[in-house]
Amino acid sequence: MSLLEKLYRTPLGKQVAGRAGLAEPPTLRRGRVLPIGPVVLAELPGGGIGAEALALAGVHPAEPLFDVPEARTEDDRGRAQPPRYGVRPGALVIDATGVREIGQLELLRQVLRPVMRGLEKSGRIVILAMDAAAVDGLEAKAVAQAIDGINRTVGKELRDGSTANLLFLRAGTTAADLRSTLSFLLEGRSAFVDGQTWRIGPAKSGDTVPDDHVPTRPFADKIVVVTGAARGIGADIARTFARDGGKVVAVDVPAAGDALAKVANEVRGSALQLDITTDGAGHRIAAHVASVHGPQARIWAIVHNAGITRDKMLANLDEKLWASVLEVNLAAEIRMNHTLLDPDLPGGLAANSRIVGIASTSGWAGNKGQTNYAASKAGVMGLTWAESAALADRPITVNAVAPGFIETEMTAAIPFVQREVFRRTNSLNQGGLPVDVAETIAYLCDPASGGVDGQIVRVCGQNLIGA
Repeated sequence: MSLLEKLYRTPLGKQVAGRAGLAEPPTLRRGRVLPIGPVVLAELPGGGIGAEALALAGVHPAEPLFDVPEARTEDDRGRAQPPRYGVRPGALVIDATGVREIGQLELLRQVLRPVMRGLEKSGRIVILAMDAAAVDGLEAKAVAQAIDGINRTVGKELRDGSTANLLFLRAGTTAADLRSTLSFLLEGRSAFVDGQTWRIGPAKSGDTVPDDHVPTRPFADKIVVVTGAARGIGADIARTFARDGGKVVAVDVPAAGDALAKVANEVRGSALQLDITTDGAGHRIAAHVASVHGPQARIWAIVHNAGITRDKMLANLDEKLWASVLEVNLAAEIRMNHTLLDPDLPGGLAANSRIVGIASTSGWAGNKGQTNYAASKAGVMGLTWAESAALADRPITVNAVAPGFIETEMTAAIPFVQREVFRRTNSLNQGGLPVDVAETIAYLCDPASGGVDGQIVRVCGQNLIGA
């Protein structure tokens, strides 16, 4: 720890930093924990899916505290007054699936305004709206995008660790398709997901939730492969899946063998020392699964967490550094998926399985000195969309997460001032934790998340880069 960082952590240093606009960041609610205060449902005209979806998620919203728009009142001078909530909500879910007209956006303003300073700490705002492709008319399609702008701005204006996120519903989406996503967004598992928008649709034929599915143990007896599992984010991914019942196969390079074994033992899984760039890496993984778990065993989920950086300005970036990053971060994933998707391969992916890649905010917006890394991570995004489309006739989902600044051993080596800038350039004024990435990946792999496919979910606290 540098002298500057030690000074910053003293009471006087914190006081000076606060006066300079660097107040202590809020403590975020994490884990499978719902808000303390009531979950309030605001059902706008034409909606109706929100109440059923919340009930399926095991959340019972408070009785409507006001109706929209009838609850608008006037003061003694005849001026319109916004509705007020009688309690401090823990979360507000807005069912705006019936909103089609510009004038109806006023209803969102009405229900949002009272909670902008009235949510409890680490509160949640979740907006449900129809995807533009699922509505008819120019105005309705424009309004859908307008709601996205509202959501992103609300995320930036909320305080005390509260977040806002928007779910666009595709045609045919049911309440059952929404339940895992609503649970994730309302609970502390989504602590570092803020100001984001993604799409939910009907689960594919054959991708059904088992009758014995337990929401808190969704991976019971399911095999999950995690690459790059020896440390950092990968180790937390392994721990999160093990917590939720998964049988983890932890994969990493032989040089990380000791650390890999320690993680595998901790999660009571198995370790596979493997350089994923070698020929036949996918076959090696499948053979390990069949050997450890039996020839009939299949992989429920594979998480392509392994990745490297070789940062240099493009003017100084040679062919070797360029190729190594693209090979590990992108090409190896393509090859392994191709192998493991073979339905006849013992130890390969199950018929209704989950594939998750790791993109990055650098893939969205680029980053100085990271041309190779940004290319590889944007490539992961492109692969996610393309592979999801290619597997449209199979009950397999393909998604990715895009982390922002996450506190790891690697980021701890960044000079203090630069590190503090990275921490502060998001709506939550802090870096995320490896578990934040892990929780989001686990949500995407949940058997109940079959309606989430071809999506990139940013885990960045609404990072201002590429937002």
